This record gives sequence, C-alpha cells and structure tokens, in this order.
Amino acid sequence: MEVIILYVKRHAEKIINRLSKMFGAVLVTGARQVGKTTLLRKSIPIAEWISLDDPIILNSAKNEASTFLKEHDTPLFIDEIQYAPQLFPQLKMIIDRSSEKGLFFLSGSQQFHMMKNVSESLAGRVGIITLPGISLREECGMDFTEPFIPKIEYFESRKKILLNIPQKDVWKIIHRGRMPQLVANDDFDWQMFYGAYVRTYIERDVRDLTQVGDEGKFIRFMISTAARTGSLLNLAEIARDVGVSQPTAERWLSVLVASNIVYLLQPYFSNVIKRIVKTPKMYFLDTGLAAYLTRWNSPETLQNGAMAGAFFESWVISEIISSFYNNGILEPPLWFYRDKDMKEIDLLIEQDGTLYPIEIKKHSDPTIRDIANFRVLEKISDKNLGTGGIVCTYDNLTAIDKDNKIIPIEYL
Repeated sequence: MEVIILYVKRHAEKIINRLSKMFGAVLVTGARQVGKTTLLRKSIPIAEWISLDDPIILNSAKNEASTFLKEHDTPLFIDEIQYAPQLFPQLKMIIDRSSEKGLFFLSGSQQFHMMKNVSESLAGRVGIITLPGISLREECGMDFTEPFIPKIEYFESRKKILLNIPQKDVWKIIHRGRMPQLVANDDFDWQMFYGAYVRTYIERDVRDLTQVGDEGKFIRFMISTAARTGSLLNLAEIARDVGVSQPTAERWLSVLVASNIVYLLQPYFSNVIKRIVKTPKMYFLDTGLAAYLTRWNSPETLQNGAMAGAFFESWVISEIISSFYNNGILEPPLWFYRDKDMKEIDLLIEQDGTLYPIEIKKHSDPTIRDIANFRVLEKISDKNLGTGGIVCTYDNLTAIDKDNKIIPIEYL
C-alpha cells in the first residue's frame, strides 16, 4: 500500500469522476508509487478497498474468482489487479448484467500482461487512465488542466495562473523527481527513497514480467538507459555496455516501457519527406530516478554536469506528456523530427491537422537560430504549420518571430 503523509491534489480526479459515469469499470495504470492507490481512495471514498498485495486475499481472488467478487459490494476498488488476471472474465460478466456505471475501480502498475487481459475481457467496458508522477502544475496547486499546445488560446488561458520559479528551484525539481512521496515530503531522503524504489521495482514488477537471470545486469541496463535519456535509441550499444544480447536488451526495454519508467517518443513520418530517421528517442519519465541511477547526487552537480541539457529536455517532455495523461489522453499526439541531414526538432505536437514545433533549451537566452529547422516542416503539404516556440528558462513569454515564441517553463 502506498503511504503519503501529505496529499497533493491530482488533476486526474476529474477524469476518474467523468469515466465512472461512462463505464462499468475504471482502470488507473502508471509506474509504481506514482499515487494510483491514493488517487482512487480520494476520488471514490465510498468504495470498498481491497489490495491484492495481501497474499491471502490474492490466493482467494486467483482460485475462487467468482465467489471472491460475490463477497464484496460495489462500488469496489481492487488494487494491483494485475496479480489476479482470473478476475477479468468475472468482472466482464458482472458489468454486462448491470446497467450501472462505476461498479469497479482498478489499479495496476504493470501494463505488459494486464492490458492484454483488459483488451480481451473489458473492451468497451472500462475507462483507462495513465497516471504520471506529480506535475509542476499539481505541485504548485494549480487548477489549470489543459494539454500543452503552444497556441494563442492556450497562452491566454495559461498566463492567468502563473508562478515565478527561480532557476535554482527548477534544478531542485528536476533532481528530486516527480514521485508523490518526495514531492509532498521535503524531509524524505532522496537517495534512500530511490534505492528502495529500484529494489522494489525489480522484486515486484520485473520478476513478474520477464525472466531476469542476473538482476545486477538488469540494474546496469537501467543505468545505461538512464545515461541515454533524451537520445536516439541505440539498443545495440546498450546491449554491448551491459553484456547482454540485443534481443535481451529489447525485451528488457519493453519492460521499462510497460511499467511506465521509459517513454519512447516516435519520429514523425511523412511520405512527402523520404529522408527521415525512423528510430525513436528514449526518455526517462522520472528525472529523479534517472539522476539516482546515473549518480548525479545533487541539483548543483546535475545543473553543471554534462547531462544537464538531456535532463532538462527529459523533464520538459515529461511535463508535456503529463498534461495529456491528466486529461485522459492515453496516446499523446507527440513526435519529434529528425532527418538524415541531421536537422532535428525536439518535439512536434499535432492537433486537427496542424503541427506545432517545439525546441527545448536549458539556457535562458534563446535566439532565432534555435528554430531554424522549423522551416523543414513547410515541405509537408498535407499538414498546416502552427505556432511553435522554444521552451527554456527565460522569464517572459515573448515573440521570437511572427509565428513563434520564447516559452518560459511556467507556461508548461
């Protein structure tokens, strides 16, 4: 069970309430310890709560699934549902026999096998939310929940609720990470927390998802991927570093993705432009975990270190992803652009046939040269080119040319 001394109000509460009026079941997925249990218990306080972390309860759920559910009233919250896939067909039958909505609330930290069971048994019957770590908006207590899209309308709405975040505090946020317990409790030891997190993750999630014969190598694999956050994925190089085969590295990466540790940002592809790189970029969604694994032990060493740019970019990408997840959007319309002439755009956001380009720079003095590659998008004839900009640590939202802006991080 997750224990959080102080509760940071989550934007996903609104989505849970909306989905509970639309579907027989609501499922909240996300990385371990991002606050799934706490979120659901706050959102649906009248529901009975049972956790499959309890071995006796789990045994009953697995071996007597039908009887198990009959013993509990609805609405029912089943925590760590992935441990008892036998429950999914029974949940389907109960939902199909009733016209009521919001009968079951489910949580799980492993999407690998769980989502297969959901698609087979609960398709059309369950609303799904991916819960990220605490976003900057949530930490600051903001009620602003729109997905980040750099349009005039977005900026007009966003500027009504802004906080000034000193640059030194930005690096504290990036280094500490987005786990609710660390965000809500300043006195929690960062190193002890992530040390325990890695051990628990391997013991509870990794062993269930794949056969890892050498846990030491899997930890080195996590370190190797964290050291490449914000880079093009190169599995062959990672496999060589760790001393495993490339198929093993591919399988282990799929575990990190399935458990919401790593996000693969796919390249934008257009038939109009043939020379586009098709390899995804890899991001650690929690920069605190990545900093722990790569041994950047303070905000100051991280800010001044060789990976500062990669960590800043990873954090910005994670915040933007969170703005979509917290709106119930399971597949954010996000890509990056890179062609074989090495022209790259850090992020493309697509909405209604329009592409919005974004560059991400850790410095506070961007120039027009930083957006020079935006012009390559004019070749994509079947899409409109929208407004874009540079997300950075500059302190004012201002135009850098007629179509693009310098975007302070406060506008994320």
